[in-house]
Amino acid sequence: MKVNIKTPNKTYDITIKKLPRLTLNAKTAVITNPTVAGYHLNYLLNHLKTDELKIITLPDGEEYKNFGSIEYALERLFDAKYDRNSVIIAFGGGVIGDMSGFAASIFLRGIKFIQIPTTLLAMVDSSVGGKTGINNKFGKNLIGSFYQPEAVYIDTHFLTTLPKREFAAGMAEVIKMAVMFDKEFFKNLENDKLSIEEIIKRSVEIKADVVNKDEKEKVIRSVLNYGHTFGHVIENLTNYKTYLHGEAVAIGMVMANELSIELGYLTAEENERIKKLLKKYDLPTSFKIKDEEEFYEHFFADKKTMNNKIKFIIPELIGKYKIIENIDKETVLNVLRKFK
Repeated sequence: MKVNIKTPNKTYDITIKKLPRLTLNAKTAVITNPTVAGYHLNYLLNHLKTDELKIITLPDGEEYKNFGSIEYALERLFDAKYDRNSVIIAFGGGVIGDMSGFAASIFLRGIKFIQIPTTLLAMVDSSVGGKTGINNKFGKNLIGSFYQPEAVYIDTHFLTTLPKREFAAGMAEVIKMAVMFDKEFFKNLENDKLSIEEIIKRSVEIKADVVNKDEKEKVIRSVLNYGHTFGHVIENLTNYKTYLHGEAVAIGMVMANELSIELGYLTAEENERIKKLLKKYDLPTSFKIKDEEEFYEHFFADKKTMNNKIKFIIPELIGKYKIIENIDKETVLNVLRKFK
């Protein structure tokens, strides 16, 4: 299975099958973490031939998605005298993918990189579309770049060691895309009618179509942030240690749904269908907000906030989205109070 990405500056394929033999006539650095390396590095190396190979291992976890990790990776590349013809392979989940892509985008003003995602979340979402970045104390992914890979290779072999919780976190992103863009896909997820390969393929097709239309997130790509506006605040307030990204997005989707209901769009019945599908994968759907004013103020640290206006992505109904920017503060606070 292949899905094509075509942006103004680059065209490449997302390949969904067993990892092919990769021959790279260049110095190559594999950036990974100890967990992925322990399970799967030998599998990758058995499919990889390069002029020179360096393994760069970064600590595992969202809290390490920062400048310190980027600096460490870049210094290893400089120490090994890598050049503009060199290649980085991002070998891990979303954190590794985001950091590797960012490192590639700034090393010598940009070198080639390849995405080989090992988590479901990275396969269906973060490895597709060229978003790279790191976190800082002000919020998530506030420092980064749009930088497309040369290729993405998705091999479901890597899911054999993925913990159930990590798999569920990936399904949150799948459900997000179904709610926003494809009610038939949503129904099929409800009724268990799809294999994991089919789920990945349809998710990648949706993401690719969006990226092809709007690489730099001017309008339609922002719809993929359904659940993220609330979810990023939750991650920040819990110091990225309580919830996996997909778990925070799941809660954020429920909060966005409540906002949609408050505005008179989504029905309570459709909200329950979405919550039921999230719960099917043991994803969290509730969060206790201690201070709704503090939660509200965190929205303004989000990179999607412009001109002091918060952009909310909400479902108008399953399979149809709405982008809202001019919501009065009290309406939002009323929604947040439901989670007190």
